[in-house]
Amino acid sequence: MAAEQRKLLEQLMGGGSSSRGAQLSMTDPKVCRSYIAGTCPHDLFTNTKQDLGSCPKVHSEGLKAEYEALPEQERKKFGFEYDYMRDLQKYIDECNRRIDAAQRRLEKTPDEIRQTNVLLKSISDLTSSINNGLLEVEILGEMGEVHRALDEYFKVRQAMAAKAERERELKALSDTSGPSGHQKLQVCDVCGAYLSRLDNDRRLADHFYGKMHLGYAQMRKTYEAFPKEIKQGRGRPMMNMGGGPDDDGGRGGQGGGYGDGGWGHGRGGGRGGGFRGGRGRGFRGGW
Repeated sequence: MAAEQRKLLEQLMGGGSSSRGAQLSMTDPKVCRSYIAGTCPHDLFTNTKQDLGSCPKVHSEGLKAEYEALPEQERKKFGFEYDYMRDLQKYIDECNRRIDAAQRRLEKTPDEIRQTNVLLKSISDLTSSINNGLLEVEILGEMGEVHRALDEYFKVRQAMAAKAERERELKALSDTSGPSGHQKLQVCDVCGAYLSRLDNDRRLADHFYGKMHLGYAQMRKTYEAFPKEIKQGRGRPMMNMGGGPDDDGGRGGQGGGYGDGGWGHGRGGGRGGGFRGGRGRGFRGGW
């Protein structure tokens, strides 16, 4: 809605991207090459938490139509797909970093890990004491040492009660450890949003069909569709080596693309699907 309002205001004022675009050539550095070659990332997230604001470059519908009317071989000479691919990769990399940071926030703290290990060792020691105590009671009973057997059995019962208490503490720690707490939060592997494993189907559908999730899914799917030679920077036209949007001579980082893996789609490098259960799902941590 915001993008449409901006466009209407520009038309009423007799300026804006369209009028500026009419005075520019397709190769002018002021022109948004991502918009010409595909979809500008700035147009995907309007009125969402990831709203990127207005694109600083010109979006010219006339130049876009002119580009699309060219034969494929002519379009390749401009090298706009290289710039579009790297523009998408920049935002995909930023999203991937947010996903990793969000996942780390859901993991247990060092103190919680220490408490868990202490409880596990205590439970193991008590289990060993109970087994040895029961064996001692059996031997004393066979020897006719009834009073000693009863005393030993009393100690076994105390150990059993202590073990049950430690197990309750361990369960409580497991249920409440980390910022996720009892909500059982998971991280969407496409857009990085938090969702609860307790959410019903309607809430999950609202997320997966929401504008932000679909925007990142579209970016990842588009990136994955680029030919391998473009991703590796081979055969780039010399006429475009001078630079494009955020040109840094190619990008490393996580990169990766997303294929169409259903809910959540599929992040290049093995991440795909709606919920992560390892690096093959759209939500981290299993369901």
